[in-house]
Amino acid sequence: MSLVGVYVALSKPLVAAIPVFLLAWMRFGIAAVAMAGWLKKPTSEGPLDRRTRVLLFFESFLGNFLFSICMLFGVSMTSTVSAGVILAAIPAVSALMSGIFLKERMGLRIWLAVACGALGMAMLSLGKQAPGASLSAADADRALWGNLLVFGAVVCEAAYIVIGKRLTADISPKRIAAVINLIGFALMTPAGLYYALQFDFAAVQAPSWALLVFYAIAASVGTVWLWMTGLQTIPAAQAGVFSVMLPITAAAIGALFLHESFSAVQAGAFAVALLGLLLATLPERRRPAAHI
Repeated sequence: MSLVGVYVALSKPLVAAIPVFLLAWMRFGIAAVAMAGWLKKPTSEGPLDRRTRVLLFFESFLGNFLFSICMLFGVSMTSTVSAGVILAAIPAVSALMSGIFLKERMGLRIWLAVACGALGMAMLSLGKQAPGASLSAADADRALWGNLLVFGAVVCEAAYIVIGKRLTADISPKRIAAVINLIGFALMTPAGLYYALQFDFAAVQAPSWALLVFYAIAASVGTVWLWMTGLQTIPAAQAGVFSVMLPITAAAIGALFLHESFSAVQAGAFAVALLGLLLATLPERRRPAAHI
């Protein structure tokens, strides 16, 4: 999740240099080459049934295809710090979806956590900018749409966590990473080819190409393998706890390296969102068993 936060923040300069659909298509293509050897079925795994194939498709469609579109367009329209605040809602949303689809118990604290996430996003979207930094009506609308797209990415990430938990019971993490990346590449190919045919690749500077390779390997190879390996041994709701590192690192990169402002409203929204994280993830106190 720390690595995801880094590449989410660094994707902002990438989308300034490369169209979103072309960027996502090249990401999947680079990762497909890197993971070609991971597609082979291990002898310990059985054939993929219809249910597993459907889950693999939606894992890629939601977690790769839609997540990439929402995240890349979103961070191009809003600030990295704002995106980080919204991404802090992932633990609460994933806990909510785990309760609905995996039948994990949800108590009052989970609902309060969801409310905190919604309040944090409302503060972020409706609050004023930092002193001295005014936005025009058009820029404010653009930022609002960017925030909504990032929240769409939050929902996609939560679905990715829940579906991934079910997949790890039957398929190895490496094969999951390779298969869902290949599906994402196929889904992105029509739009990717369209933009590739009219894009001036010579205009992209060498640092952007290096950043693209890092983005592809981090987003489609390293983070997916690490995440699926972890999901083999811990519940989906508990896995959502660690997604707090995503908004923290994204906001830190935006403030420290991309020179973005960090206003009091954003700090307050971040605090409310992190309060929701604590409500959703702190262990509950268990009553001692009665002795007879």
